[in-house]
Amino acid sequence: MALVTTKEMFEKAYNGGYAIGAFNVNNMEIVQGITEAAGELKSPVILQVSKGARAYANHTYLVKLVEAAVAENPDIPIALHLDHGDSFELCKSCIDGGFTSVMIDASSKPFEENIALTKQVVEYAHAHGAVVEAELGTLAGVEDEVSVEAGHESYTRPEEVEEFVDRTGCDSLAIAIGTSHGAYKFTAAQCTRNEKGILVPPPLRFDVLKGCIEKLPGFPIVLHGSSSVPQEFVKIINENGGKMPDAIGIPEDQLREAAKLAVCKINIDSDIRLAMTAVIRQYFNEHPDHFDPRQYLKPARQAVKDMVAHKIVNVLGSDGKA
Repeated sequence: MALVTTKEMFEKAYNGGYAIGAFNVNNMEIVQGITEAAGELKSPVILQVSKGARAYANHTYLVKLVEAAVAENPDIPIALHLDHGDSFELCKSCIDGGFTSVMIDASSKPFEENIALTKQVVEYAHAHGAVVEAELGTLAGVEDEVSVEAGHESYTRPEEVEEFVDRTGCDSLAIAIGTSHGAYKFTAAQCTRNEKGILVPPPLRFDVLKGCIEKLPGFPIVLHGSSSVPQEFVKIINENGGKMPDAIGIPEDQLREAAKLAVCKINIDSDIRLAMTAVIRQYFNEHPDHFDPRQYLKPARQAVKDMVAHKIVNVLGSDGKA
């Protein structure tokens, strides 16, 4: 099976009440961990690459790694997606270079400018067999070159989504309902604390999601910033020389509920980073004499695989849907 677009994936996910995991990739071990989990669980999967990942690993290397994953997992649909493209030129470069899906993120621009840039990308993508994700509303947090301070985010306005999709022709829409980029998704002031003193984040705005669904029946919705920041990884990091106080993510039960509605794509990046970092930090402390990268990257790859498998079964519900 060659790389596919997300069109058929999303149609099946919408009708089936599940979501597809979109996992950010930066190197071989991450690609392997994600696709081995998806392959064993017979789940469709989206491998997404940010502008920062392209700068780090090189476009060609990343595409070839993904092509290798496709060859090794011929029984599952795999899409290659640009995450947070910020210009027509970047989106065009990725489409020309083999990506089957791109995101143009013009959400920080005024409404009309967002429409104009998104439409330009859509016209080029559709002419070249690719699909386009757009965004309305802005998420707080930091992810690579995307940075929005808490308090400056804005929820998606359901009354705008129908006009936006009609005028741009985009294939899916990322909306802002309270998710956030990075491992520090909320300030302490935004949260409450439970009886154990652990931060409890504010609930997602399902009213905004349902408002968008009413305006766009049958249309695939995307959630960015949807890592759950598993506290077992944070604990391992902190116990092994790390310093991540009050790192907190999106509760998985809320994401599962969103996946049962119109959310067809859920982005997960920070959880991969946390899983790898936790295992590597622990490995270094337990094996101070080791220096071969294969020794610590092997368990790190397994941690990514285990985490992705958990997400596929318990959060996305996409197992067995390939």
